[in-house]
Amino acid sequence: MVTMDTIGDFLTRLRNAYRAHKPVVEVQASFVRTEIARILKDQGYIEDYQVIEQGPKRYLRILLRYGLRQTPALREVRRVSKPGRRLYASAAKLPEVANGLGIAIVSTSKGILTDKEARRLGVGGEILCMVR
Repeated sequence: MVTMDTIGDFLTRLRNAYRAHKPVVEVQASFVRTEIARILKDQGYIEDYQVIEQGPKRYLRILLRYGLRQTPALREVRRVSKPGRRLYASAAKLPEVANGLGIAIVSTSKGILTDKEARRLGVGGEILCMVR
């Protein structure tokens, strides 16, 4: 089955794995998915990730992080810019998620960054998703 929105599919698989209390989730790897996983790891939403090559295909294995009493580290993840409706914002107009407690992941000319990094560098871009 061909997926039109690969980022949305990735975020949905991550959300569903957390809801099912899975320790690991595997998705097909791409540059954008790997960069989103890097940001989620840096911000403490996932434990770790690794790229696994099986023949011509590459997979991203993500180790999910849970707190006390198995509470998911990632509470909510929401796709903002979609294939049918792209959403762009300048550095000054980037949204602040949950009063700074969450992050927005932005695709910029400097790469894929968090909203805080994009504001610091003074670049705007496409708002891929919001995480808290």
